[in-house]
Amino acid sequence: MDLHELIARGEGEELEFKQKTTHPHRISRTLVSLANTRGGQVLVGVDDAGRVLGVRDAEEELFVLRDAAANYAEPPLTNLRYREVEDDSARTVIIVTVPESQHKPHRALVGPNDWRGYVRVRDASVQTSGLTEKLLERQQPEARFEKIPLNRQELAVIDYLKTHSRITLAQYMKLVNFGKRRAYQTLIKLVLHGYIRHHDKEKEPYYTV
Repeated sequence: MDLHELIARGEGEELEFKQKTTHPHRISRTLVSLANTRGGQVLVGVDDAGRVLGVRDAEEELFVLRDAAANYAEPPLTNLRYREVEDDSARTVIIVTVPESQHKPHRALVGPNDWRGYVRVRDASVQTSGLTEKLLERQQPEARFEKIPLNRQELAVIDYLKTHSRITLAQYMKLVNFGKRRAYQTLIKLVLHGYIRHHDKEKEPYYTV
C-alpha cells in the first residue's frame, strides 16, 4: 500500500497522523496504545486532515521516535519498524509500524515517574483501567480468552457501540431494562471475554469496543 492509499484510509484504531513528534512523552502514548491493542502505523509528516506536510528533519524525528520507544515505554518497544517515504513533491513522511505486542501491558512515561497504560479506541489513545491492564496480560496470542456465544442483551451492547463511541452502566441499564447488579455483571463478562473494554479514568466509568 503506497502513502496516499494509506492516508486515504483515514485515522482509526490502527492508523494515526502526526504533523511532527514534539516530545517523546507525547508520542509514547500513541506507540504504547497501538502496541497494547492490535498494532498499527503512525505517519509523521501528515496533519490531522490527511495533508502531507513532510518533516523538516527526518533524523531528528527518528531520534525522538526511537527515544520514546526505548526510554518512554515500559517494557520498551523493541520491534518497531521505521520507513522514510517521499511523496510527488519530495516531502518526506516517516511511517512507523507498531506490531501488536506479545508483552502487554505497556505503559508510557507521561511525566516524572508517572507511567500510564493506553489502548486505542477508534482514533484516540485512551488511558486504561486497572481491570483492562490485567486483561491485557492475558491477551497474548497463546492465552486469549475464547469468544463465547452472546445472548440478545449482550449483543445489544455490541450493536450500540457500532454507532456510539462509548456506553456507561446507566445507559446499558436503560438499553436492556436490567437492574444495576445484573447490568454490571453482563458488562464485566463481555470485558473478560474480550468483546468490550473498561475505562475508569474519568468521573464515570465507561465501556468501548
